[in-house]
Amino acid sequence: MEIIKKILKQHSYSLLRHDFYSKQAQEPLNNPFLIHINKILLDELGLSKESYEDLMLIFNGTIQIPNIQAVSMNYAGHQFGQYVQQLGDGRGILLGEIEAKNKYLDIHVKGSGKTPYSRFGDGRAVLRSSLREYLCGEAMHGLGIPSSRSLMIFGSNDVVYREKSETAAMIVRTAKTHVRFGSFEKFFYDGLFDRHKELCDYVISQYLPDKEKSNKKYSYLLESIVIKTASLIANWQSVGFCHGVMNTDNMSILGETLDYGPFGFMDNFNPSHICNLSDTSGRYSYQNQPYVGMWNCTALANTFKHLINKEEIAKIMSVYEKTYAKRLFALYKNKLGLRENRNTDEALVQELLNVMEVQKLDFTRTFRSLSNILKTNNSIKVDDSLKSWSQKFKERHDIEIADIDSRITQMNEMNPKFILRNYMLQNAIDQAEEGSYKEIDILMKLITKPYEENLEYERYSEESPEWAKSLGLSCSS
Repeated sequence: MEIIKKILKQHSYSLLRHDFYSKQAQEPLNNPFLIHINKILLDELGLSKESYEDLMLIFNGTIQIPNIQAVSMNYAGHQFGQYVQQLGDGRGILLGEIEAKNKYLDIHVKGSGKTPYSRFGDGRAVLRSSLREYLCGEAMHGLGIPSSRSLMIFGSNDVVYREKSETAAMIVRTAKTHVRFGSFEKFFYDGLFDRHKELCDYVISQYLPDKEKSNKKYSYLLESIVIKTASLIANWQSVGFCHGVMNTDNMSILGETLDYGPFGFMDNFNPSHICNLSDTSGRYSYQNQPYVGMWNCTALANTFKHLINKEEIAKIMSVYEKTYAKRLFALYKNKLGLRENRNTDEALVQELLNVMEVQKLDFTRTFRSLSNILKTNNSIKVDDSLKSWSQKFKERHDIEIADIDSRITQMNEMNPKFILRNYMLQNAIDQAEEGSYKEIDILMKLITKPYEENLEYERYSEESPEWAKSLGLSCSS
């Protein structure tokens, strides 16, 4: 217990004025038990020698660390396009921060009980949604996509009521920050421009210290957020990831994937795919995610009007589309093993996506299979619907200078063999609810190294069963 007491520090955010948060004590779960711990992250945080039991009791709130004041963060946000004046951490607390590898990471506990922002909620999280977030954060990290990550998940027999009676759980998650777009919206729309400016100054001092003395520091801050958001969403699109609830209160200012709810990695490629049953209009469909990212950045930029003139804001916002397009095209080129630039490359990518859509091909498996087209003595069958495109693909590769083996390696390092499909998550949840956590162990092995062959678990690389392709998820998921 001495290690965590030594390295867990009071969070710098809690040193701001009380407008930004509420001091918060945890409501410990009764008789907590460990479900899983992320040993990779544990080591990165310098906690590998700490007792799992001690860590659980500290993060549960059973044992208090002296001189650490946890807070729940105050923010607002646009939810499905409508501004909501008061949101905030309704079931989470910012416990503190830990320095790891010369950077500070938030330690945030989710499911820790009621806060002043819980409204009519109980402040708890259920095992089902907690396990989904625990695994997906690590899956995104394994794919090289910025994300919050979870250190551990523990459960209790405490009953929580959602659509049905479920058991409670907590996750301990880390992120570079939990400051959101909605954090800025809160103080701007409340007319507290001095607080908005104070938040900007805090964020700049923490995350853009080299710009702190610049007379354009607020422009640099907004531009940084816009660029990181555009890049993040390009990353999502390249692996078929759907967030499901891209409200501004779920958008990190540092371009990390945050707040996993009804997310999903697409099975059959469908640009109109909606992973959230609560999203009846399709606002957050796969194909709309880039535009919603732009919309969210515009909503954020609006709060900077008292700090940046409108011409400068417009100039900054023009960066979004360029950044997104450049990043996504670069990702697709890498996924196709292309290194040189040709005028026909964009058309080649688009034709592939068109075929995938028409033929309803599996997104992950299709991209993974493309390297087989380049192999000599290829014994692996390429989908018949791809034969015409495959010929164009091979002809395009024939003019590349780099050797084929290095291009194949490049493709297999960009196209995961294993993806965290919803049916896998559901199987892990079903087993965990019965007290077995073996499936979590298996999934953690695969998602932390998703590009490796791992023939022992070949079945996890197959397409989802038909029943899972229509698996419904809502905002409570």
